[in-house]
Amino acid sequence: MLEMNPITIEGETFLAITLKLPKTNFMAVTNETGYIMCGALDVALLNEKLKERKIVAARAVGVRTIEQLLEAPLESVTLEAESLGIKVGMKGKDALLKMKYTT
Repeated sequence: MLEMNPITIEGETFLAITLKLPKTNFMAVTNETGYIMCGALDVALLNEKLKERKIVAARAVGVRTIEQLLEAPLESVTLEAESLGIKVGMKGKDALLKMKYTT
């Protein structure tokens, strides 16, 4: 089952996406600049093979809900996300706000 819902963080709107798969959930929260995602995101691939696309993204691991994704410390971030001040260890929701304020 696919769920897509707008969520608000400090007055800013994002789109939360959850895809329920057998034995796991795929989750992301996005806006027009970038996204945070569950452990399924391959940050190394984005940084190495797709570097020219300048993708703003970050990954949190061990999360099972959108709420956990927002509160979890980021485990890895793309080079482009780093250029916006998004850092490993930052909460997901704080990274999203940095993405929002740079658009």
